[in-house]
Amino acid sequence: MSNAPPRVSVVIPHWNGRHLLDDCLSALRRQTLVDHEVILADNGSTDGSQAYVREHYPEVQLVELGSNRGFTGACNAGYAASRGEIICLLNNDTEADPGWLAAAVDVFDRCPEVGIVAGKLLLFDRRDHFHAAGDFYRADGIPGNRGVWQADRGQYEREEPVFGACGASAAYRRAMLDEIGFLDDAFFFSCEDVDVAWRAHLAGWHVRYTPRAIVYHKLKASGGSGVVGSYHDGRNFLYVIWKNYPAPLLRRHARDIARAQWRISREAIGAWRGAAARARLR
Repeated sequence: MSNAPPRVSVVIPHWNGRHLLDDCLSALRRQTLVDHEVILADNGSTDGSQAYVREHYPEVQLVELGSNRGFTGACNAGYAASRGEIICLLNNDTEADPGWLAAAVDVFDRCPEVGIVAGKLLLFDRRDHFHAAGDFYRADGIPGNRGVWQADRGQYEREEPVFGACGASAAYRRAMLDEIGFLDDAFFFSCEDVDVAWRAHLAGWHVRYTPRAIVYHKLKASGGSGVVGSYHDGRNFLYVIWKNYPAPLLRRHARDIARAQWRISREAIGAWRGAAARARLR
């Protein structure tokens, strides 16, 4: 038996989502690119996920953390256990098209300057609507998903440069990660993918979107909405600016950034009775 590393390592952060595993892991068994390993990094699940994976998906490498280290902690633990030259992050509430891995690898093979590949992320229950066609980052410090909620009418059928890749389904070249590092644990959850994209660009790597790498996303089924999501979105939008925004651009767009943050604050104040709004302000 060969000990050669696989071409691709798929890292899946997981916490109490046993009901999600069949769609996610069965789809990875159907990948046309078979030279890959699957690593499930478990954040101390209490729903029997670990035993379920060992019984029904013995090919999956289970990394048991014993406690909830957040999205970044789980992904970093999975990355530490990985061996592939390409690292793919995948949410546990997804179903990957059989050609997902092959399409992402094809971009890396053709484009040596590319360090990150973003695919076409569609809604699981509305498969003709987008969650993301790669990510953008505005001059006012607000990140977002290209095409979010739009019907797929062919508007994102061209392979092209984008700012970043949504962490629910993103592919990274290990050679780039060796240079810039992987996820920053300080984010815990939210915008960690934006931070990696910033660091990639600042180091001279390219990010590319391909419509052929398709994943269906149940969106928030694995947690992160409501109060938790609002708090980390609010905090991490600011952390990304503080950590990555180049000083010359910051001076040029300081007013735009201040206006965007004031708009977010004003909307939260207007919804003060809601716990999520109070979390955003905090």
